[in-house]
Amino acid sequence: MKRLFILLVLGLTVMSCSPDKKKGATAVGGGAGNAEKATQAETKSVEADSVGYIVKLGETAPDFTCKLTDGREVTLSALRGKVVMLQFTASWCGVCRKEMPFIEKDIWLKHKDNPNFALIGIDRDEPVETVIEFGRKTGVTYPLALDPGADIFAKYALRDAGITRNVLVDKEGKIVMMTRLYKEDEFAALVAKIDQMLK
Repeated sequence: MKRLFILLVLGLTVMSCSPDKKKGATAVGGGAGNAEKATQAETKSVEADSVGYIVKLGETAPDFTCKLTDGREVTLSALRGKVVMLQFTASWCGVCRKEMPFIEKDIWLKHKDNPNFALIGIDRDEPVETVIEFGRKTGVTYPLALDPGADIFAKYALRDAGITRNVLVDKEGKIVMMTRLYKEDEFAALVAKIDQMLK
């Protein structure tokens, strides 16, 4: 009985951070039918791992340009020479809300003044006002970016895969670590990896 309860809680946690559970989710490409077709096409054309990532360790991180909530634009490839952490998030994701204060405390505040480090929270398909309020409510001060249509997310994982996710990119632009959901041991390994890379 206890095992069943644990499996049920785990299943609900994973489902709570899946995009199709979001109330009022916007379709990509002009309608739910088109979004479904796009997702099916992406699923057929790429092979995902067991948690929905379509990128692999050691690969060059897919490039993108994103707009931060303050209006500045950032291009990933322009950050070469820095250790870069990408955090895929959304205000409707309970696990994201749990993880973000730890990212703030254990990663951002420790390394924000290091010129060889960058951290960007990439918010999945929400308007700027929502993202700004989300950052305020979670107490994070690291940069948050907009991802209309989840197009940046879809370069890294299946478009309909859940979040929270973290992708760590080395100074050469290669993916060196990827996480899914918030697990204390995995998060501790991420913190240790960033510390080690910035020595």
